[in-house]
Amino acid sequence: MVKKFLSQIIDLWKKDKKQYVKKSTYSAYVLLVENHLLPYFGNKEEVKEADVQDFVFKKLEQGLSQKTIKDILIVLKMILRFGVKHKYLDYCEIDIKFPTQRDNEELDVLNRSSQRKIMDYIEKNFTFKNLGIYVCLCTGLRIGELCALTWDDIDVDNGVIYVRRTIQRIYIVDEGVKRTELIIDTPKTKNSIRDIPMTTDLLRILKPLKKVVNKEYFVLTNDEKPTEPRTYRNYYKRLMKKLEIPDLKFHGLRHSFATRCIEGKCDYKTVSVILGHSNISTTLNLYVHPNLEQKKKCINQMNRSLR
Repeated sequence: MVKKFLSQIIDLWKKDKKQYVKKSTYSAYVLLVENHLLPYFGNKEEVKEADVQDFVFKKLEQGLSQKTIKDILIVLKMILRFGVKHKYLDYCEIDIKFPTQRDNEELDVLNRSSQRKIMDYIEKNFTFKNLGIYVCLCTGLRIGELCALTWDDIDVDNGVIYVRRTIQRIYIVDEGVKRTELIIDTPKTKNSIRDIPMTTDLLRILKPLKKVVNKEYFVLTNDEKPTEPRTYRNYYKRLMKKLEIPDLKFHGLRHSFATRCIEGKCDYKTVSVILGHSNISTTLNLYVHPNLEQKKKCINQMNRSLR
């Protein structure tokens, strides 16, 4: 066995990984490596469970969320498996524990009156930028998917929006120099490539527009050049402030769409497919939380079945 420092293993792993994953995925991996893994593990020749547990506690103290730390650990474990496979490292079982999270964060969701207020305003004050917010509330699109949407993706004859691309600004680390690049690529997973039926209100707005626009133009700009998520997110914030809507992240529009679907008694599998989730458990964990009345109904049904 020829032992190597983890920094050397990481260099070899990056060259190997770059051949197999999307550019945006590789960029995300490298950013986590540069910002978190190299500073802590780079000069080590072996990585023990105690080292990783200590790393986790330090990152929690720095204010990183458990989800972010778990994402970092996924990358670390890929690197360690690569090192073991090529006999640069001894195998070491790593079982990391996190402090119990007692508080469930509630999703940011528009109430019905705020959602109606936004949609009414956009119907009366049409711009292509405003249209994007309306589209999100009717389809649950992610912001990258919305920014990448072209008129060719909108089929008014069949009343369907085709989600085929996403746009994002990625960080590229090249020989220690960081820069950013705007890329248009396929969505995050194969499930994200999907067809979403339009509501009658959305179709009513889009149908006359489709007759006069250039099908190759992006919907949000009605131009051959797209807008990027950060720019559009800032526009959204200004509009919400103008409408005096309580502070809500842009992703809250997607949450609001999903919540309205669940409230409307849509079946969970269909909602999951429309949202482009990889599996239905993601949808259930995020959006399906029975209220007290539903719980009482369930208990009463159970009790009646015993009689």
